[in-house]
Amino acid sequence: MDAETRAGRSVGAVIIIQMSFGVVLNFVLEAPLFGAPGFLVNASLHSRQIGLAALLGLITEALWVGIAITVFPFGYRHSRAMTLWLASLAAVVLAVAVVENAAVMAMVSLSEAYAKASPVDRGQLEAIRIVVASARNWPHFLARMLDGCTIFAFYAVLYQSVLVPRVLAGFGLIASALQVCAVAMPLFGHNVVFPLLAPLGLVQLILAVWLLAKGFRKDGGLAPACQ
Repeated sequence: MDAETRAGRSVGAVIIIQMSFGVVLNFVLEAPLFGAPGFLVNASLHSRQIGLAALLGLITEALWVGIAITVFPFGYRHSRAMTLWLASLAAVVLAVAVVENAAVMAMVSLSEAYAKASPVDRGQLEAIRIVVASARNWPHFLARMLDGCTIFAFYAVLYQSVLVPRVLAGFGLIASALQVCAVAMPLFGHNVVFPLLAPLGLVQLILAVWLLAKGFRKDGGLAPACQ
């Protein structure tokens, strides 16, 4: 098995892991933060579960660093600028994930204090609930926007380097741009447009299956980049 095939299959496996972690994280582990009667009551009752969610969130974003490192030697020959952008964005995404998940654990700490507080003290803790929730929510939206930018850079590398069919990489570019637009809506006072997230999930799954089956394509005949 050549280096391109091994690297491509590794990236495909990592994408599947990221997608699986995302489903478990959003719909299972972090569910108590968003279900009734709210995180102030729920988080302390599920502190270990939410702690696991924070750890899993960090691992999920750290996998982008692994993808960037794996792609680097193949993408750099034909897409130097975007390959460097991918590596840089992967590092930034991980840093923002640390901020986001630290805020998640702050929600757990506030919930634990609420569970132990007297009725009078609980009123004071309820007053700062929105502040603590916002300290998690805004890094979350920004992190998802950065995820989209990282994915855009990833598909740009694949497109320019012809490591996968360009039609597939092109769809990835469009889908990642839609994802950024969808999760940027709260910055302008609107809700996340969830239907715009579906194309990215679909193209990521197709890409992962392609890579697991065939790996990266060998040099597509492009001359080395000189930018």
